[in-house]
Amino acid sequence: MKITNARVIVCSPGRNFVTLKIETDQGLTGIGDATLNGRELAVAAYLSEHVVPCLIGRDAQQIEDIWQYLYKGAYWRRGPVTMSAIAAVDTALWDIKAKAAGLPLYQLLGGKSRTGVMVYGHANGSDIEHTLDEVLRYAEAGYKAIRAQSGVPGLEKVYGVGKGTLFYEPADADLPSEHDWSSEKYLRHTPRLFERIREKLGFEHHLLHDVHHRLTPIEAGRLGKALEPFQLFWMEDATPAENQQAFRLIRQHTTTPLAVGEVFNTIWDCKELIENQLIDYIRSTVVHAGGITHLRRIADLAALYQVRTGCHGATDLSPACMGAALHFDIWVPNFGIQEYMRHTEETDAVFPHSYHFADGMLYPGETPGHGVEIDEALAAKYPYQRAYLPVNRLQHDGTLHSW
Repeated sequence: MKITNARVIVCSPGRNFVTLKIETDQGLTGIGDATLNGRELAVAAYLSEHVVPCLIGRDAQQIEDIWQYLYKGAYWRRGPVTMSAIAAVDTALWDIKAKAAGLPLYQLLGGKSRTGVMVYGHANGSDIEHTLDEVLRYAEAGYKAIRAQSGVPGLEKVYGVGKGTLFYEPADADLPSEHDWSSEKYLRHTPRLFERIREKLGFEHHLLHDVHHRLTPIEAGRLGKALEPFQLFWMEDATPAENQQAFRLIRQHTTTPLAVGEVFNTIWDCKELIENQLIDYIRSTVVHAGGITHLRRIADLAALYQVRTGCHGATDLSPACMGAALHFDIWVPNFGIQEYMRHTEETDAVFPHSYHFADGMLYPGETPGHGVEIDEALAAKYPYQRAYLPVNRLQHDGTLHSW
């Protein structure tokens, strides 16, 4: 089965997406997500200029060999641009292989390990009471797990708090918007948020929280300890993880479960975290960690240390990524949870898909492949629009800080 064509499709139905579509001489096609939020065109150029020419004429069934060819053959290994490009190829090839077999993708991975995929929603509000209202709304909609993010008194804008309710899109401007930040105000406020939510909601639902890399290790340890009475499912991205040993200090101070990995690109980014059991959930994604082929290796390593998966699933990961992730999730033995930020109606129309939500779970569907396609004619009506993620500056002196 020869690859006859591959092309990059860039569109913006509510936000930017980069999609690779691979065609074969047997009439089968597959798509893969290559979106890198705020740096979309870098991956699009990497694919169109450097990867696509190398794919033409290759056997689409040789997924592993093509993965190794693109990873080792580039010489310059790893990094978000390279690994997102490889992921797009890998996802599209798995899509084709499953279509050729006439089976949903999860069957090629080994079949189902569970009946459905538990997901968490993203509830956010301008203050504690507003956030509580949104948490209750998600609970009424059937979610068993809910991430809660709140505005902080004294801060104008805070990560995780959007203009709407069901949809949150942080890439909000043609140039990076600047937010103010105070770790001290945030640390005082966040335990009060979860105290109020548990007071009203009780303990039947899972609650999660995203620190978004904004604390030092010792600050994260302090927050984790303060949140222990509220029994969080996890505390996410507590501190930047370039230094994997930073999580050792957090671990010494709290039993709140720790999750990290949405910005990781390879198994090497989380090797020490997993082997030293410094985290409880690994959040690497299909699109940013080299596709299904490489994500399976990360999950297998994690399983040896009882670390479970909790794949990132924000709005900048297209339905093509979500579809592939759900097939991975329903198979992987050490599954934990899947993030589910709903896409806009425009995005869903451009990417028709077979997965669906019911009673707190997502189901990948039984369509051969990963179950997601792209309507190219409709996509063409939504041209690329440059958009950046914000940056943070410390409130008291303007120093640039992790957002």
